[in-house]
Amino acid sequence: MTLRGRDRLSNRFLNKGTAFSEEERDLYGLHGLIPPVIEDLDTQLLRVRVEYDATATDIDRHVFLRMLQQRSTVLFYRFVIDHLAELLPIIYTPTVGLACQEWSRIYRREHGLYVSTGDLGRVDVLLDNALAQIEAVSVVVVTDGERVLGLGDLGAGGMGISIGKLALYSAVGGVDPSHTLPILLDVGTDNEGLLSDPLYLGRRHRRVEREQYDALVDELVDALRTRCPGVLLQWEDFAQHNAGRLLRRHRERICSFNDDIQGTAAVTAAAVIAGMQIADVPIESLRTVIVGAGSAGMGIADQIVATLVMRGVDEAAAREQIWIVDRWGLLCDGQPDLVAFQQRFARPLHDVDNWATDSDGRIGLFEVVRRVEPHALIGVTGQPGLFTEEIVRAMGDSALRPIIMPLSNPTVRAEALPEDLIAWTGGRALIGTGSPFGPVEYLGVTSEIAQVNNVSVFPGLGLGIIACGATSVTADMITAASLAVADFASTHVDVSVDDVAAAPSRRDPTLVPPIADSRAVAHAVAFAVARQAVRDGVAPDAGDDALLTAITRTSWVPQY
Repeated sequence: MTLRGRDRLSNRFLNKGTAFSEEERDLYGLHGLIPPVIEDLDTQLLRVRVEYDATATDIDRHVFLRMLQQRSTVLFYRFVIDHLAELLPIIYTPTVGLACQEWSRIYRREHGLYVSTGDLGRVDVLLDNALAQIEAVSVVVVTDGERVLGLGDLGAGGMGISIGKLALYSAVGGVDPSHTLPILLDVGTDNEGLLSDPLYLGRRHRRVEREQYDALVDELVDALRTRCPGVLLQWEDFAQHNAGRLLRRHRERICSFNDDIQGTAAVTAAAVIAGMQIADVPIESLRTVIVGAGSAGMGIADQIVATLVMRGVDEAAAREQIWIVDRWGLLCDGQPDLVAFQQRFARPLHDVDNWATDSDGRIGLFEVVRRVEPHALIGVTGQPGLFTEEIVRAMGDSALRPIIMPLSNPTVRAEALPEDLIAWTGGRALIGTGSPFGPVEYLGVTSEIAQVNNVSVFPGLGLGIIACGATSVTADMITAASLAVADFASTHVDVSVDDVAAAPSRRDPTLVPPIADSRAVAHAVAFAVARQAVRDGVAPDAGDDALLTAITRTSWVPQY
């Protein structure tokens, strides 16, 4: 059925606004419903620029862009692509965190699928409602809102994360936005402020027990497998007790990955490898200290090991070169409450029997840095100020170009500020942050601060999976994505959208590629992932030329 009149104008994927031609206005019954002037896309973009510049705050800008996205898909994505470096902090980190906190107050109209505990037994019906007038769904991002960025349990507000991630799949990775679906699993919230808020849009009860929780997730996965065959599911912002468990439970049932564990790990490992190349230090000698033993920190540790192994380093040797510190100090054998994925990196007690401890018997971060003399220090704790001057100076004493990455989001949660890290290391630090920070000037030299953002990985990962028809996401596919980002950062493979296999050319290197290069990075990652999927036997056998053609054909471009 062809949509006409207001039905066509209200469809974000079909609406062209004042760009509808005279013939289209006749065909779809649009005369009188829009101004008579006929404009091209560039003129519409000029009007968007004027309106955007008139907004006063970041949250106002976020709301403006969300409304534009809901009005016209092409206009929104063309505007975002044209100004990606400027708009990324608005449509995603850090402003999306505030938007999730204010979700029940800035909600305007439907977008995505809400699945709640009251929907057990009819999730397939809800999915059918969401898929009405949608040709197909290629990528789904699902969250339960329990661990949004560094902000904790935001319940139904987590929908802003799913929408924001998928916006980047399309703007950066070229995934057709009409083939994407954000999903919020509303299983309650333990946030007292939300439970007592009369405007809260989610289920007003505490988070349900595991049995009911798993039943809802199982039913959703079953419905997606049936109604969206070949879909890629991204698990997003789940708390530690569910994140890895859900991935293990469903990774063989549906093509899926967890961006907080695997995406964060891949881009962080890429930044570390690029930093070692910049510092001209052999990769096999890499020593890394990671602060934060949750799913993100341990995922980073595993990915660094996997990346080094793919570069030819022995796995046991690679694992021994990583030290993990958490609230109980350096992870060591015999500590209570260590889970299996942490135990793999626990240090033997005889290795640290003469190390200094605090009054509780813990080996603190300063002692670890002093003893290990790491090349890289990574923080995923959400504890601002954790990287103190004493710790950073100790690291700078042993590493000529120390790699320091306070990755916690949003900005106020960062373990250190870039200007302090630059000053404490005499301008020598290679810095990567989770949220965007402006350039830092020190002794007349201006240093750009690399944002170690998952946007370098997941859009290209998704594009590659869709293009090659992969049926699962293997560990080596994640590693291939990581190495593609590292190579792009340190040698700048000059990859265009039309020629992913272009020859390398040198440029000034950074820990991660600039945000402005994100679309080219996505295509390089897509190619690496697709090739690895074929090698791993989870995608049909195809040559490089066929994969390149598939990536180009799959990539969506916002145009009328």
